[in-house]
Amino acid sequence: MMHMSPLHLLVVAIVVLVLFGRGKVSSLMGEFGRGITAFKKGVSDGSSEIEKEAAAKAARDVTPTDAPIIVPTEKDKV
Repeated sequence: MMHMSPLHLLVVAIVVLVLFGRGKVSSLMGEFGRGITAFKKGVSDGSSEIEKEAAAKAARDVTPTDAPIIVPTEKDKV
């Protein structure tokens, strides 16, 4: 398998800078950073929404039934 050495990475970086220019590369990296931030925010929003739905479902499942509660009286305790 081919491994990239630091020299290879330097050559690739120089070629990218020559082809696109410093301004374009910096704007692309800024967009990349904003994309990562938006992705993380979406993941956290999605997980919090899932947790809220799970809590609501658990609350619905725990509600008492309409069956009457029978408590023994003194004369039942013979």
